Amino acid sequence: MNNIDEKLQPILAKVVQRNAGEPEFHQAVHEVMESLGRVIAKNPDYLEQALIERICEPERQIIFRIPWVDDQGKAQINRGFRVQFNSALGPYKGGLRFHPSVNIGIIKFLGFEQIFKNALTGLPIGGGKGGSDFDPKGKSDGEIMRFCQSLMTELFRHLGEQTDVPAGDIGVGRREIGYLFGQYKRLSNRYEAGVITGKAIAYGGSRARTEATGFGNTYFTKAMLETRKSSFDGKRVVVSGAGNVAIHSIEKVQSFGGKVIACSDSSGYVVDETGIDLPLLQEIKIIRQERISEYARLKGAGAHFVPIGKGSIWDLPCQVAMPSATQNELSGRDARKLVQNGVEAVGEGANMPCTPEAVRVLRKANILFGPGKAANAGGVATSALEMQQNASRDRWSFEQTEERLAQIMQNIHDHCAETADEFGAPGDYVLGANIAGFVRVAEAMRMLGVI
Repeated sequence: MNNIDEKLQPILAKVVQRNAGEPEFHQAVHEVMESLGRVIAKNPDYLEQALIERICEPERQIIFRIPWVDDQGKAQINRGFRVQFNSALGPYKGGLRFHPSVNIGIIKFLGFEQIFKNALTGLPIGGGKGGSDFDPKGKSDGEIMRFCQSLMTELFRHLGEQTDVPAGDIGVGRREIGYLFGQYKRLSNRYEAGVITGKAIAYGGSRARTEATGFGNTYFTKAMLETRKSSFDGKRVVVSGAGNVAIHSIEKVQSFGGKVIACSDSSGYVVDETGIDLPLLQEIKIIRQERISEYARLKGAGAHFVPIGKGSIWDLPCQVAMPSATQNELSGRDARKLVQNGVEAVGEGANMPCTPEAVRVLRKANILFGPGKAANAGGVATSALEMQQNASRDRWSFEQTEERLAQIMQNIHDHCAETADEFGAPGDYVLGANIAGFVRVAEAMRMLGVI
């Protein structure tokens, strides 16, 4: 419990005890509590009203069986989860993740982070998260449709525009969202477009939603660089991952004059010193859905592939790093290598991609560090804008939506920076994000009474 105020240590110990075997959730709570000592010194009533304990305890946890039939006619069983964590600011809002690693601890960690991320957007949305240990890789469209329909047959009774609004996450794209919404519509007998976000444009989706998380992280990182009179222009950038977040981070970085020299997937990473060819990457990963090694094979001279286990993408010298794949992908050793190689800024495109040790290394070295709950909030912010469009039966242009996104990310950056200044830690975006998000939720909870 290093770096935790002594008044908060019993609370953290109780959280760990009550949620045994959930290390990712423990890590997320620990990371927030490290910042709250200064808050309770200024506002001791947060302790007296047990607000911190209440924020750490989900309002509702739902675990259910998902039976479905594969293409061979064999019955399969998966487990589904929805953690409705906190609704003080609005309906629960957070994505669904389909991945074999999903368990209740992973979902609680993601849901806990979502509370503060959603609060930082300034929009009226609470925090939640869900998913399943289902692996969509290698499954046919029919199998994915039947799985999504079975999942929604249970989950639909817990959802609603004013109750809980899921979206996509790892393994859940527009195809899955379409199947989920179709089954919700069938079961509820209502065209409640705002009950799920990340939809296709054809039936109520928001333009720029696919791009929003990657664009948002780039806007946030750009704002951090500007505080030191710097920019992306001419900088070498490394982006991990090769999904929507990574691809659209690369797109926006390139538009700001940066040169992305590497990206990755679960098989390894590719290096292209001439700068990643974005159309080629999109063809391989989005259209053909092949491994990143295909990029090096097709690009030829100037590009090479490094398989998993043969090195780290974070060993590459760069000025900006944007971890955008999954949790705990960037270790303390990786962070030290980045610092040694002259990194100036790190923006988290994924949820908690840097280990606690990595975060400590970067903060100690005075590297500009944008924590995920702030830097990657663009996705959920644009989901909330999709809800707004659905509620008003309206549809905005791509440019209008991106303009709103850019302003929201600038506001998040400025709020985090101002909060860090207020609490005596200028430039510390981790502390600023944690305190700013916590105070907004805690104040709303206090006003609503003990519920």
